[in-house]
Amino acid sequence: MKAERAGTKRDGRWLALYVLAYLVFLYLPVLLIPLFSLNDSIQAAFPLQGFTLQWYKTLYGNPALSGALLNSLVIGVIAASGATLCGITVSYMDLYGRSPLGTTISAIARLPILIPGVIVGISLLILVNLIGLGPSRVAIVLGHILVALPTTVVIMRSRFAAIPKTIREAALDLGATDWTTFRRVMLPLSLPAVLSAFMLAFLISFDEFIVVFFLAGTEPTLPLYIWSQLRFPRSLPTVMALGTVILAVSFIIAGTAEILRHRGLGAARRNPA
Repeated sequence: MKAERAGTKRDGRWLALYVLAYLVFLYLPVLLIPLFSLNDSIQAAFPLQGFTLQWYKTLYGNPALSGALLNSLVIGVIAASGATLCGITVSYMDLYGRSPLGTTISAIARLPILIPGVIVGISLLILVNLIGLGPSRVAIVLGHILVALPTTVVIMRSRFAAIPKTIREAALDLGATDWTTFRRVMLPLSLPAVLSAFMLAFLISFDEFIVVFFLAGTEPTLPLYIWSQLRFPRSLPTVMALGTVILAVSFIIAGTAEILRHRGLGAARRNPA
């Protein structure tokens, strides 16, 4: 028994060491970006030359950067709204629809997460050219809705599934129609998940690069602007400063979305009926 406990304890230590090494490998490069964004040198190398905020100051008054940021914000809000609306519809139809078609559509909606981004980008480029849109802001919005849709479907499906079925059945027994039950009962109970799905969809759209690379016309988004600046060594510190800001905002949005999602699931568990 003692030997067995010692073996289990030793295995636990090795597992903890592995997890720690994995986290360092995964997040250390990310943490280096804020560090070098404060370095008084155009080279991302040690030793550090000194502390400075000048790279952050260069972010202001840049018309190209402002235009790319505005494009990303507009596209992100529209794409997130479309993906969230589609995610609500698909997931609700999957769980409460009276046709097996709902399950099939839900499975298809989650497929893009399994398809390589390059394949998605090329396919969308061919499609928008065939229908006459061509690379444009509209094409980017459609592509971002496709990319963000799996996330919204997964979030909304789990939320709808956490709501006791007796609540919906009680509303139907009292004479409410399917639409009234959805609008007056199910949707209000799912509001935290809706907000969470919207925020994560916006984040996916805002950070998406591969689809934008194929579908962008004359109006690049922020990720495409950052990629274009990497060709110039003197722009690297500014890019790292911009990356630090994006990283901080992304953490805030993702954290808020996760809090909202767990709050909604927790409310459902505390009030099962």
